[in-house]
Amino acid sequence: MPIHDWTRVADGIFHDFHQEWCTQIKHRLNAGLLPSDHYALLDQGAVGVEPDVVTLQDRSDEPDAGAGGVATLATPKTRFVAELGKYPPRRKNTVAVKHTSDDRVVAMIEVVSQGNKASDRALTALVDKVIDLMAKGVHLLILDVHQPTSRDPRGIHSVISEALTGDEFTPPEGELLTAVAYEASRPPRAYIEPLRVGGTLPDMPVFLRPGLHVSLPVEGTYMAAYQDVPPRWRRVIETAAD
Repeated sequence: MPIHDWTRVADGIFHDFHQEWCTQIKHRLNAGLLPSDHYALLDQGAVGVEPDVVTLQDRSDEPDAGAGGVATLATPKTRFVAELGKYPPRRKNTVAVKHTSDDRVVAMIEVVSQGNKASDRALTALVDKVIDLMAKGVHLLILDVHQPTSRDPRGIHSVISEALTGDEFTPPEGELLTAVAYEASRPPRAYIEPLRVGGTLPDMPVFLRPGLHVSLPVEGTYMAAYQDVPPRWRRVIETAAD
């Protein structure tokens, strides 16, 4: 299924899809993709009102790669890989992720919404969140299927890369949507897949610790969530795409 142009519909339609996509990602992770000592929950996002998918580790010191899901030590295969300089210091005035559970958060999956890029303040809050979480050793997967704005003309990873290293990332022409996995290693690394409307979504790594990840079938979760979009709005989206 191709990535849709979500500018064709009102923000509320994507908001509803966003909720379902996060839920589908959570279901896929918990349905045997994660090792048995890990689990995923939906968490109310610290930025805006959208939920994040949070991967939590049980009270063991190290993930058990042999139990439950298929976690691998192989290097993820994405078109672009970048080291992000020195391990990022925590920035002031950022929002920490908190849980009522004592279990340790090891990864977060963020599906970017229009609201995350609607203002300079919102985008800065998202970037600060990424930097703060990585400084705490939390890995991230960011999925952005929205057209860029004047605030992120080269895509969301370019903004994050500039904040971390001072250098922007320039994606291939016409591929300004983004799937990017951040490995909170030392130094941190980014595994980047530039995307475009009409293109497909690749499998992406979700890191559980440096060097260990599971591969999330991003397109499968997107397709499952899209089937829950009301037919009236699917017709609008699909007619516009023809």
